[in-house]
Amino acid sequence: MASPVPPMTDADRARIGAAVHEAEANTAGEIVTILAERSDDYADVALAWSAAVALVALVALALAPGFYLGLYDRITGHWGMVWSPGRILGLAALVAALKFGGTWLILLWRPLRLGLTPRAIRHRRVHARALAAFRIGAERRTTGATGILIYLSLSERRAEIVADQAIAGKVEAEVWGDALAALLTELKAGRMADGLIAAVGKVGAVLAEHFPAAQHDVNELPDRLIEV
Repeated sequence: MASPVPPMTDADRARIGAAVHEAEANTAGEIVTILAERSDDYADVALAWSAAVALVALVALALAPGFYLGLYDRITGHWGMVWSPGRILGLAALVAALKFGGTWLILLWRPLRLGLTPRAIRHRRVHARALAAFRIGAERRTTGATGILIYLSLSERRAEIVADQAIAGKVEAEVWGDALAALLTELKAGRMADGLIAAVGKVGAVLAEHFPAAQHDVNELPDRLIEV
């Protein structure tokens, strides 16, 4: 079981910024670190679950109408009510609305909403958010297209590394697996800052091998941790 992650402190932010600065000292590459509380609101997932629960309630009403109509009579005290098609349809609509609304309210609790979101959907949303952040914060913002993003989405406990054109042309995406593994290992132990620092170090080592520092390199992207 993953350990709880304490909030990022100013000292942690300073350590991460220093790690980026140190890693970039040996490479022409530019490392950007972004920490997101979560990558999506997953409102569509909550809507889908609410609709599914409402549909199940309607199916149950259709399969056992006598039970549910009798239950309604006992609750309301309307014994002997003649159930016309219109009344049955109205009851079905009421049941569906109550189930839908109740499920939606329950899923306002974000940990449950996230827990009910399939893993594949979470992964796709984190990847999409990382790509969007990369396009805004790093893509083609350096002279040699040597920017690289380390993106951590805290709620999903998932990380992504996205590299600019020049880096992607020389380094296979699988190479970043060690950096991601180091980050997530520390994160599971509740050491978020240490995880980001470990990932920065491993990314910096790869960049130094393929893109060694030049004499007149300029720091073109911020070293500080960006929190969104």
